[in-house]
This record gives sequence, C-alpha cells and structure tokens, in this order.
Amino acid sequence: MRIAILGATGAVGRTMLEVLEEREFPVDDLVLLASERSVGATIEWNGRIWQVQQPAPGVFEGCSVALFSAGAARSREWAPVAVAEGAVVVDNSSGWRADPEVPLVVPEVNAHRIRDRAKGIIANPNCATIQLVVALEALRRAGGLRRVVASTYQSVSGAGEKGIAALNAELAGRTAEATPFVGPIAQNVIPWIGERESDGWNDEEKKVRAETRRILELPALPVAATCVRVPVRVGHAISATVELERALRHAEVVEALSGMSGCVVDLERDPLPREVAGTDAVHVGHIRVDPDLANVVHFWVVADNLRKGAATNAVQIAEDLLRE
Repeated sequence: MRIAILGATGAVGRTMLEVLEEREFPVDDLVLLASERSVGATIEWNGRIWQVQQPAPGVFEGCSVALFSAGAARSREWAPVAVAEGAVVVDNSSGWRADPEVPLVVPEVNAHRIRDRAKGIIANPNCATIQLVVALEALRRAGGLRRVVASTYQSVSGAGEKGIAALNAELAGRTAEATPFVGPIAQNVIPWIGERESDGWNDEEKKVRAETRRILELPALPVAATCVRVPVRVGHAISATVELERALRHAEVVEALSGMSGCVVDLERDPLPREVAGTDAVHVGHIRVDPDLANVVHFWVVADNLRKGAATNAVQIAEDLLRE
C-alpha cells in the first residue's frame, strides 16, 4: 500500500511513522511531505531511507491513505488535491473538524462514522477531546450523560515543535525565539490556549465543547472546559466532573471504564503524564463518586497527546479504512 504523510518532519508526523511501524501497517511505498525547508532531508523508516519532498500536484497519485499533520491552512489547500488523486485523507489539523460533511472520529467511540466521508476526508479530533470522549463514552453507556465539566492540563508538545523548543530554551535560561505561548511557560501554567474570544472563552475550550458533543452525538450536552498549558513536554491530563442520568456505585464506574476499549484504569497509582508518555491507551485514575450528589462522578484522565491524541488515533482510522 502506498501511504503519504504531510508534515512528516514535525512532532506528530514523526510519531505517525513510529506508530505505523510499531503496528505493522502494510506500507509498500511511503511518500513523505513537508515544507520547503525540509525538502531533501532523509528519514530512516522500517529499514529504508526515504527522502522528504514538497507537496505538489500528482504527488498523491496511487496513495490509498494520506495522513495530514501540517496545520489547517496546508490541509485546506492539499486535502482536496489528495482526494482528487485517489487518497482518503485523515487530517490531524482543525481545518475540517467543523465541516458537517467530514466525520470527526475516535475509533473506540464512533468508528461507524468513517463511512460517512462525503468529501473523502476524515478529521482527527482535538488531542484533549480524544482522551476525554473515550472515558465519557464508557460512562454514557453505563449511566447516561447530563453534564460535563473538564479542566485540561496540556503539555507543550500540543503546540508542536515550537512549543517544545520554547520550554527547552526557557529551562536552559534562554529566551525562546518563537514561542507559541502568551507568556513564559517554564515554571508556569497558562490558562490560555488558542485565541480568546470576547465572551472570555478560549478557542481550545470551544473546540472541546463542540467536538465532544459531535463525537458523542449529543448536540445538547452541556460541556464546559478550562484549558491550561503546563510545562510538561508530552502528555495531557484532564480533571473531569460528570453528571450522569442515573447514579452509579464506585465499582460500577470502575467496571464501565475498565471495559471500555482503549481505556486503562489504575486505582493503585494515578496515571501521570511522564509515565504515560509513549503509550497508546487512555489512562484513568482518581475515580470518585461525589459524596453529596450520587449521580456525579469525578476522575482523572491522562494520555500521550502525540500518540493517542494525534498519531495513533489517525493510524487507527487508517486501519479501519484498510479493513473496510
């Protein structure tokens, strides 16, 4: 199978290559695409050396799947080209997530939506949304959902290579040359991800709300998020409070989460970003039933944002396409 990766030299693109190799995805030919400054660079993958090229008309010919992680503008430009040349595009940017003709997919939750790709494009959700909805879907099946309140603690790699570079520079005592953050990130937390609207909500917070409702197919579900950037290289954490339609005992909550595909429950030792980095599951811990409200559950969710929050989710979608 011929596969293309747009954004192959970025943090998510390189992780996509790792995941493809680890999961033994059947790739016969690999087309690595990146910006002009990376053209000519080489990447070793699966025992071979592959050269990076620039996207251009004709480059997607013969590709069954094209994995995109190069930002919204590049995706809007090149996804229609890739589709016209015969590829199904799995896009990791925000470029197509709000398009009603483009399915927004987390395979453990709504893999059936992969078939509904009128434009030949499937969107990967926001990294924080992905890990949240895996846990929420488990609870929805067990007790129904009435309301979700979430506080996210998102690592700098969620802002790409520039985010990692900014943290590294500040930790080394230097000023970051091109920081994507509104303030210093080292030894700090920043409750500002994306543009801040006049109503006070940040763009990331609106994404979590809109995408959660769409993936779960609960368009009226009340969802409120506070999204915070933290000085962690890899791994997003979420503190979630969920009001259920019916009360569940602690054991029932644990059973529901433990039985969810892609979800790992740790009751002995709460999952931490540093320990979860490099894994593909959504890890849940610190599970509590509210002492005053029997139908309210509190829990902690951690996942590797470069893997399950981006690359692994995209490859899982590609695997479902392969089976299809």
